[in-house]
Amino acid sequence: MDDVLARVSEATGVPADLLGGYLSVLAATAATGRLPGRAEVDDLRACGALAAERGIPLRVLADACLHAAELTAGGAFGAVRRSMAAFAEGYEEAQFTAIRKEEEGRREFVADLLQGRADARRAEHFGLRLAEAYMATVVKADRPLAGGDPLIRRIEQALIARFGSHNILVAARDGLLVCVSPGSLSAAGGEFVHHVRSALTTWRAGVGRPHSGPGGIVTSYQEAAGAIELGERLGLRPQVLKAADLLVFPVLLRDRSAIVDLVSTVLEPLTKARGGPEALLETLEAVFASQGNHTAAARRLGISTRTITYRLERIRRLTGFSPTDPTQRFTLETAVLGARLLEWPAQPLP
Repeated sequence: MDDVLARVSEATGVPADLLGGYLSVLAATAATGRLPGRAEVDDLRACGALAAERGIPLRVLADACLHAAELTAGGAFGAVRRSMAAFAEGYEEAQFTAIRKEEEGRREFVADLLQGRADARRAEHFGLRLAEAYMATVVKADRPLAGGDPLIRRIEQALIARFGSHNILVAARDGLLVCVSPGSLSAAGGEFVHHVRSALTTWRAGVGRPHSGPGGIVTSYQEAAGAIELGERLGLRPQVLKAADLLVFPVLLRDRSAIVDLVSTVLEPLTKARGGPEALLETLEAVFASQGNHTAAARRLGISTRTITYRLERIRRLTGFSPTDPTQRFTLETAVLGARLLEWPAQPLP
């Protein structure tokens, strides 16, 4: 038997210790006609799992089994089939366990990464080099997304096929879908959004700025999630919002008392208008969004250009600020943004 083990191992590359029990099963079956029992099958499954842990391909293990059968089994191919099935079961179970451990480790890594607790060695294992600058693109769907969602794996595989496994990380966090990619690979964020658009009907995306180091990914993630939140609070139309385009809002939010004072001073006189201030605020937003083009603003609101002109004159008379004056326009636009952040006039000013 040792000679057969040596020949099979040399011919296939499968270590002899993985095949000893198998040859004993073949020899016993050839002598008695008895198929392997429960204990023998369990031993073979253990050998299959061991082969998986050592990185031996299943086809190589199967080839070794067939080669050994040719040398020793004679007509005992019922034992061959049962033995190979046991090998395969053990092999597949070991692979499934390894995949499950990898997924659990990945979820833990993503949680640590987005809280600034990931170290460089773990990051390297998952394809990220933390010395580089990374950016986060975050998607909020009409339903919370969890780690086991097949959409996550599908999108990540598509991105890896294009950009490589050492550049992309796609995961779920706090019900959001997150893509982390190098700042130098700006096309990755766009490709991620493309796949989201193909898979989801209702969604909004935020794009953070590139930042370096473990804390940089956290910062970019927070910027991207914050862009989505601002888009919802302000009723912004674009589905994809870049944090770099919204930097004025964090500045405003840092001094809440200054915003309240600005809105109160500049816009509170609009409450004297017939029907309240809302229509006049919407007019200002439309004019600012149209870069002062009254025709485009009227089209946005579904009203006439003449009505736009009338409302702007009404605003000037009530507030003393004219949207056509460059300095006063800036004050008005900042006040309107502040009003939306404070949810005024729906909510009273503090």
